[in-house]
Amino acid sequence: MIWFWILIAGLVTFFTRYSMISFINPGSLSNKTKKILTYVPSAVFPAIIFPAVFLDKQGLLVTIDNPQIWAFGIAIIVGYYSKNIIFII
Repeated sequence: MIWFWILIAGLVTFFTRYSMISFINPGSLSNKTKKILTYVPSAVFPAIIFPAVFLDKQGLLVTIDNPQIWAFGIAIIVGYYSKNIIFII
C-alpha cells in the first residue's frame, strides 16, 4: 500500500511540474524572457548543492576539515579543467 502512495505522490509531483512547461509555446516567448530563462538552472543548482555540502544535520555550517568540502573542491577543479561531468561523478 505504501508503494501505491509513493507512486501517486511521484505522479502528482511530475504532472504539476510538467503542466507548467507543457502549455508554453516557445515561439510566444519574447527574446528577453528566453534569455532570462537560460539563467534558471545556474540559479537553482547552487541552492540545491550548498546545503548538502556546507551544512550539517543540525543546519550549522561545517568546518574546513569536513571531507565533503574537500571533495566538492576537487570536483570543481576536475570539472573546470576536464569539461566532462562523467569525471566528476
